[in-house]
Amino acid sequence: MNKVKELFFGFWFRLAGWKIIGELPTAKKYLVIVAPHTSSWDFILGMAVKHIVGLHSDFLGKKALFNMPIVGRFMRSVGGHPVDRTKNSNMVDQVVSLFNDRDEFVVTLAPEGTRSFVPKWKTGFYHIAHKAGIPIAMVGFDYQKREVEFKELFYPTGDLEVDMGIILSYFRTVVGKYPELGTTKDTH
Repeated sequence: MNKVKELFFGFWFRLAGWKIIGELPTAKKYLVIVAPHTSSWDFILGMAVKHIVGLHSDFLGKKALFNMPIVGRFMRSVGGHPVDRTKNSNMVDQVVSLFNDRDEFVVTLAPEGTRSFVPKWKTGFYHIAHKAGIPIAMVGFDYQKREVEFKELFYPTGDLEVDMGIILSYFRTVVGKYPELGTTKDTH
């Protein structure tokens, strides 16, 4: 079944004029951040890339989505993990536990946390990577160039200001489907 998905997504990807730049990381554990996240098409594009390059990555979703029987089953079947995003739950620790409990684990998420415009990125992804001791793979979905670019792994130093500056400097060059919704001006 995976070969069928790979062929289907590969055909759609090439037909739409997209190409992949860079290499899939070989690390056993890392966090993938994809930006800018401005459209529902980002999920479909991400699923295509995941199957084309053979990326075994899960993703995080609102716990409420997983409570709906059909939607929840689908979300889990494509690699979704429910997380409680309320202020009283420590989502960072929830995800760090997922990494600590496994020998191999990759999670993909969008730092904006939504497709809507937000003035600043959420920094939970950074704290997850730093606390779990894992690198960050930056992946840009550039709709203008029709390129999905994998950057080399980035290892957080613990200096949030400096590291976010480096991360954002890459994403400032990436154009989302709806550029006006991009949020790479401020760090946090």
